[in-house]
This record gives sequence, structure tokens and C-alpha cells, in this order.
Amino acid sequence: MESRTKMFGHAIHPMLIPFPLGLLATAVVFDIIWLLTDRPPFTAAAAFAIAAGIIGGAVAAPFGWVDWFKIPTGTRAKRVGLVHGLGNGLVLVLFAISWLLRLNSEAWVPTNWALACSFVAVALAVGTAWLGGELVERLGIGVDEGANTDAPSSLSHRHVTT
Repeated sequence: MESRTKMFGHAIHPMLIPFPLGLLATAVVFDIIWLLTDRPPFTAAAAFAIAAGIIGGAVAAPFGWVDWFKIPTGTRAKRVGLVHGLGNGLVLVLFAISWLLRLNSEAWVPTNWALACSFVAVALAVGTAWLGGELVERLGIGVDEGANTDAPSSLSHRHVTT
């Protein structure tokens, strides 16, 4: 199934998701470093990474949603895509809660609940990222209809022959 939202011949959603995934995972790393070292700059770094990750996720989500509507109903891909999307929505909500719980503290120091939300969210993100990989790599969602090992460049505008 070919993606509905493309730029230079490639699906936009997979181009955008590395940023929020990386930022949110990095926020958790900063939290762990803060727990080990008690150095305040890491709490602020985590909070800013969470904010940027949430924004990035919010930008990436609509492109995935548009593509999800093109997946044929009643297929495994449609079910996997739904769990992938809803799971990632939950990841963003959990990180947003974590960020809000840090907001009123001095130096963005996370509460235990803020840390719990972030840690659960990043664990969930590992699973939802795997589901995204399953959609593209195993089920071919977002890949050109005639994709094969000898397909011409997406920039050539030549049709794929099978």
C-alpha cells in the first residue's frame, strides 16, 4: 500500500517519527542521569526534551493517521495500525502528564509520578515503534505498490514494473 502523504517520493510519517522517539528516550536518559548524580541541569534538559518530543509526535501523528485510513478494512495491518496509533497517543499523553508534573517545581525536578509516567511511556514506545516497523517492513504499509530490489529511484518519476 502506497502512502497518501509523501515528500520527494517517500512517506512523510516515517521521516518524522525518529525525532520524537529520540527526544523522549533521551529525556528518560536525562532523568536516569539526574537520579544517579543529583545534578539539576539534567532535570531541565529532560523537561525540554519532553516538550520537543511531544511537539514532534503531534506533528508526525496526522501523517500516520491519514495513511491509516487508506489501509484496507478487516486486515491485520488495519488492526496493527490502530494499536500503533492509539499506543503512541497514550505515549504522548503520559509524557505530557510527566511534563506537567515537573512544571511547577523548582528547576523542573520530577516527582515520582512524573518519573513513573516517563518510564512507562518509554517502555510503551518501544512496543509501538516495533508495531510501526511491523507495518512498514513486514506488511508493506507506506511502501510503493511495486517496490522491489530493482525499483527505480523515487525521484526518477518512472513507474515501477513488476
